[in-house]
Amino acid sequence: MTESIQLGDLTIEVTRKAVKNVHLSVHPPAGHVTLVAPTSTRLEVARAYAISKLGWIRDQQEKLQAQARETPRQFVERESHYLWGRRYLLSVVEQDAKPGVKLDHRRITLMVRPGSSPEKREEVMLDWHRALLHQTIPALIQKWQPVLGVTVSAYFLQRMKTKWGGL
Repeated sequence: MTESIQLGDLTIEVTRKAVKNVHLSVHPPAGHVTLVAPTSTRLEVARAYAISKLGWIRDQQEKLQAQARETPRQFVERESHYLWGRRYLLSVVEQDAKPGVKLDHRRITLMVRPGSSPEKREEVMLDWHRALLHQTIPALIQKWQPVLGVTVSAYFLQRMKTKWGGL
């Protein structure tokens, strides 16, 4: 069951679960706030806890707002795209052929069927990125297994909703 606490202009989504401690989170990109509390916690207690952490919540929201965020890609001509940390300009070629991607030293060429949607263009690019990773990862595993003294039995790729790293 989800309830909410209103603190001025701030809405905090409260969920009670079988946990031992209260967990307060501020989620990117907009700073949505959630509080998970033990099942027996009264809403007034959760409210008091949230009020005591209001300064921390505002700090976290400000950090999220200050973060440089890449604008959503639209997969159009001359748009900037990054690969392996380098910036490339996108060139879009519409043709009646199987969609695909080519890379040269300055440009990523996205080949799509005429009238393709931004979602379809993104799907073609993501498939290409995934293929590049599958080409690259085995060599990295071979290189680092002996260095780290581990054996990798499998790996998988997963699209993450948030970026991890220092603020």
